[in-house]
Amino acid sequence: MAEKFDNLEEHLEKFIENIRQLGIIVSDFQPSSQAVLNQKLNFMISGLQDVEKCRQQLHEINVPLEVFEYIDQGRNPQLYTKECLERALARNEQVKGKIGTMTKFKSLLVSELSKVFPEEMAKYRAIRGEDSPS
Repeated sequence: MAEKFDNLEEHLEKFIENIRQLGIIVSDFQPSSQAVLNQKLNFMISGLQDVEKCRQQLHEINVPLEVFEYIDQGRNPQLYTKECLERALARNEQVKGKIGTMTKFKSLLVSELSKVFPEEMAKYRAIRGEDSPS
């Protein structure tokens, strides 16, 4: 997989360099440089075709749009991963707290129901395969 990324990176670097050279030619255009301009335009087209071939090899890769927003803002895209992990850890702690609360609630509910409906709760425990409270 790394080879595919390296290949894409190489093609993109060549394409960017070609675009840079094309910009220089266009900014100082002389009629005598028409042949060079045509050649660079053809290189640009073939560069786009090469990038398209690489894209087809990497079709299964999905990049969240937020990563591009980070890049547009001049931020390091690796910060996106870090912040996602931090949000996931915070959410995990919240869910663990809710699970703990619900477990305590269930235990208290079963205890109180056992006091009010001892026969029904004995049947419930038998069905669930739980031991009777001690």
